[in-house]
Amino acid sequence: MGISKRVDEARAAFAKRDPEAARKAHSHGAHPHGGHSHGSHEGDHSHSATGSRYIGEFVYGGLDGIITTFAVVSGVVGAKLNAGIILVLGLANLLADGFSMATGAFLSARSEQENYNREREREMWEVENVPEGELAELREIYLHKGHTEQEAEQLTQIVSRQKEHWVDVMMVDELGMMRDDRNPLLNGVATLVAFITAGAVPLLVYLVGLAVPIAPGTAFAASVGLSALALFGLGAAKVLVTRQNVFKSGAEMLLIGGLAAVVAYGVGSLLRGLGGH
Repeated sequence: MGISKRVDEARAAFAKRDPEAARKAHSHGAHPHGGHSHGSHEGDHSHSATGSRYIGEFVYGGLDGIITTFAVVSGVVGAKLNAGIILVLGLANLLADGFSMATGAFLSARSEQENYNREREREMWEVENVPEGELAELREIYLHKGHTEQEAEQLTQIVSRQKEHWVDVMMVDELGMMRDDRNPLLNGVATLVAFITAGAVPLLVYLVGLAVPIAPGTAFAASVGLSALALFGLGAAKVLVTRQNVFKSGAEMLLIGGLAAVVAYGVGSLLRGLGGH
């Protein structure tokens, strides 16, 4: 039986609180599936493991903000519209997309935690009601990792002495799920603050232009320069999460942001040409 089907059966048994159905699901064979899913999940929460609890949301929120807003500026300039249009569209995009991103970050984090808690509750119920099945699964996990029969048996006995620890081990090694203790609300706030702060950079020179006259060409050149610096800086800061090379990471984000701006500028120019007919 496939792993996903066995887990689905175990979930259905838990929903009915049916120990017999749970035993049946476990009897189909304990196949550890932490190898693949654990690796990917660990990557998702690597910033939690390093103690940088919200740095990921801040960096990625900032990158999204600046790329999106700079694309808007480039598109409007490409269409040869005035600075007022740039500010209206830029600020509207900044606030609307910022709140959308923040809401998404909040809901995503909360959903992950709810899913983790639900699965952990099921694992605890199985440990208490079908311990023989969970022991068999745990033993198979250690065998799959390369331990001998004797070692697997010893490790299984050690881990299963404490229910809480036993369940924690099953969550990671069986389901590939790690607890994420970050506050979903703070996730959303970090994303919002970063999105608006970084996303405002391409608009700064146009805001200054409300008080001091600035030539359109000069304003766009300044916006490009400021955006390029911010993109490189945020890309470099991304290494706090990814552990990549600083200059490579910065250049990569600068390239991505530049391509987005070029595309937006081209679309603006195309629409300007169509509007002239």
